[in-house]
Amino acid sequence: MGFAMKAIEFFAISFVSIIGLVAVLAVVMFVVDRFQTSDAIRRNYPVIGRFRHLFSELGEFFRQYFFAMDREELPFNRAQREWVGRASSGKSNTVAFGSTRNLNIPGTPIFVNAPFPPLDDQYAKSEPLVIGPTARTPFDAPSFFNISGMSYGAISKPAVQALSRGAKEAGVWLNTGEGGLSPFHLEGGCDVVFQIGTAKYGVRDSEGNLSDDKLREIAAHDTVRMFELKLSQGAKPGKGGILPAEKITDEIAAIRGISKDHDSLSPNRHREMNCFNDLLDMVRHIRGVTGKPVGIKTVVGSEEVMRDLFETISRRSEECAPDFITIDGGEGGTGAAPMPLIDLVGMSVREALPLVANLRDECGLKDRIRLITSGKLVNPSDVAWALATGADFVTSARGFMFALGCIQALKCNKNTCPTGITTHDPRFQKGLVAEQKYRRVARYATEIIHEVETIANSVGVSEPRLMRRRHMRIMQDNGRSVPMNEIQPSYSPVAES
Repeated sequence: MGFAMKAIEFFAISFVSIIGLVAVLAVVMFVVDRFQTSDAIRRNYPVIGRFRHLFSELGEFFRQYFFAMDREELPFNRAQREWVGRASSGKSNTVAFGSTRNLNIPGTPIFVNAPFPPLDDQYAKSEPLVIGPTARTPFDAPSFFNISGMSYGAISKPAVQALSRGAKEAGVWLNTGEGGLSPFHLEGGCDVVFQIGTAKYGVRDSEGNLSDDKLREIAAHDTVRMFELKLSQGAKPGKGGILPAEKITDEIAAIRGISKDHDSLSPNRHREMNCFNDLLDMVRHIRGVTGKPVGIKTVVGSEEVMRDLFETISRRSEECAPDFITIDGGEGGTGAAPMPLIDLVGMSVREALPLVANLRDECGLKDRIRLITSGKLVNPSDVAWALATGADFVTSARGFMFALGCIQALKCNKNTCPTGITTHDPRFQKGLVAEQKYRRVARYATEIIHEVETIANSVGVSEPRLMRRRHMRIMQDNGRSVPMNEIQPSYSPVAES
């Protein structure tokens, strides 16, 4: 009996010791997680946030036995998100054993490797490209890959700060989105594209009309390089922006010139523009006031409408032409939009981009109007496809959100984003430390550019914009691939060069 009692006592002491040790370990991990600055989930959810990383790591092993999700999750699959995660963290993006991508899916692009590509000392390198040659202050844009519009309001202060600093380090531009120009867009010193939405946030007078004085004030910032007049965006064509009231702070209200007592709803279109002639008049007016390149952003609904736009441009003087056109695909995302618009309205960028590129070139405007495209283009293959198809520049919003630490929690419209990116709740924002995250932004942009240059080198050209549709094959439903220039030929008065 005495031995049994001693054994029980020993085990009880051991159990208490283990519990105490676990408690001490949990406290240590809590403190470490709360004060580290690299992982927003662990910072906002100490200790338990570690399980997400653990499960993500173990998932690679469990998937081979129970399920395969690498390429199946929507709106972005695990493979896409993990590529961005590795690129932005500076880890190797090499993979082992073989691709998990099913190359037999119709529409999959396959790049045509050259038998004798340039040698390593002839490596493909991207070059700057001038936008707005007729503006008083043209923009010599250094990078083909840039940050798409995300307004301060839709995303948080530390998110904007990290994007601004990261954009500066990587040499890419940052689009403000339609929410106006905040001090945080400027503090990094990067090139900025100011977007003018239908509500004219940041450049509106007391009646909500476009203010020339405020345009001049914005244009006076040297780092504001261009102005983008937004007609529509991919996630919600035909509907204006939506900023829920719970995401409107005093500061955001002041920057936008709105009330914070109710949702901020932009008109579904610019009231002063009823036709393409009105649009071109507005483009010329803004360029005249600001002296800087002015373009438009739109979603393509049909070839007839876009042909009408380019024919109208051709009939007018060159000073009326937009300096760039941003084509946003119907697969584009946003913080808040009605599901029918997200799901069903607007042409995919995969269809829209080649169509618009051909129309532009057919009208002889290739060197006058630059094409920028966006819409779920987050990996090197997406960007390379766009450049080969006819885009001059590619922009991404959600790719950079992943670089900031987005986990696709789908809480963008609820002010409860667990990573601090799309919330103005200080509790969650503390997880996003701009002084750390800007490096991830820069590394992501740099890695995209590097790997697109690698693809360009592989197909045998010296610069990514020299890739053509003939450098890609598109998989068909019969299991065979066909050169893209046979399916969707580029417009040219002579054979494609």
